[in-house]
Amino acid sequence: MITLETLCVRIGNVPAADVQGWIDNAWLRPEGVPGHYLFREIDEARARLIVELRDDMGVNAESMPVVLSLLDQLYAARRQMLRLREIISVPRESELRGRVRALLASMQD
Repeated sequence: MITLETLCVRIGNVPAADVQGWIDNAWLRPEGVPGHYLFREIDEARARLIVELRDDMGVNAESMPVVLSLLDQLYAARRQMLRLREIISVPRESELRGRVRALLASMQD
């Protein structure tokens, strides 16, 4: 886990006020409380994504929630497809049917 200051440096010397804005907009969800945030690797990766979308691709603040939501959905679908591929690779049909049913049930959450 890293602090806000460390995160800001690692993602390209982004001002802490920018990162605080991302937290306020729920684009980042660190652990802790204001003034004492702790960021995980996944938070750092998401912050890098936000910087890339903003700086390299020109995504503005109004569009960012939509873009992030679509990317989150894409990543979730990818994880589900990988799980489905794992299940399908099991050779026994009865076990396969049960796993597919369980996967489909979990996808409704």
